[in-house]
Amino acid sequence: MISMAAMSKAQRSYLPAAGRDLFLPVYDLTAKVLGADRARQVLLDQIHFRGEEHVLDIGCGTGTFAVLLKRRLPAAQIIGLDPDPKALARAKSKAEQAGVSLRFDQGFADALEYPAETFDTVFSSFMFHHLHSNNREKTLREVVRVLKPGGTFYLLDFETSESSSGHGFFRLFHANERMRDNSESRILALMDDAGFADREKMGTRPVLFGLARAAYFRAVAPAVGRGQA
Repeated sequence: MISMAAMSKAQRSYLPAAGRDLFLPVYDLTAKVLGADRARQVLLDQIHFRGEEHVLDIGCGTGTFAVLLKRRLPAAQIIGLDPDPKALARAKSKAEQAGVSLRFDQGFADALEYPAETFDTVFSSFMFHHLHSNNREKTLREVVRVLKPGGTFYLLDFETSESSSGHGFFRLFHANERMRDNSESRILALMDDAGFADREKMGTRPVLFGLARAAYFRAVAPAVGRGQA
């Protein structure tokens, strides 16, 4: 018998990792050429890990970042989450080829099926711009919920200015309004509204051959457990 949760996942719409299913076979190559893989490595180089964290990668897509995390943190328990079964199939295959063991779950970032205060760290890597505006704060509130007190959320994504929706290349894959919401002030305001105790922009890095930029954000869950405040 199919569960209600499974039916809900099947019925919900989502934006695929590559914007459209037909681009999925070339998604990994495109991400590498555009500089996304290098931007992810730069993010990890800035973080000091203990080594045995519980880590969640929301919107993991084809698993490139989740596999990179596991290679960097072999003792960590890492879960990659994505609504797209086609992308997850590629992610599982990629992990097997890399010889690393990690878990991939199908689900939505704005309705995480994990208990409160489960993870030490949550990552979102080039996923946030996929979300509709009404799902962005829901996603961030869910991240706050599943983070342990004082846990950290790292968000890496394309950044646009208040007056621009970004380079024309992005409009081929993503709707203008989604990219327009990816300004620094908007992302920081959403993090604040979601309940993070602290949030900051860590820096930027050029991508798309210097025609666009990716921004690094860091936000910290309240240090006191939500049930103890």
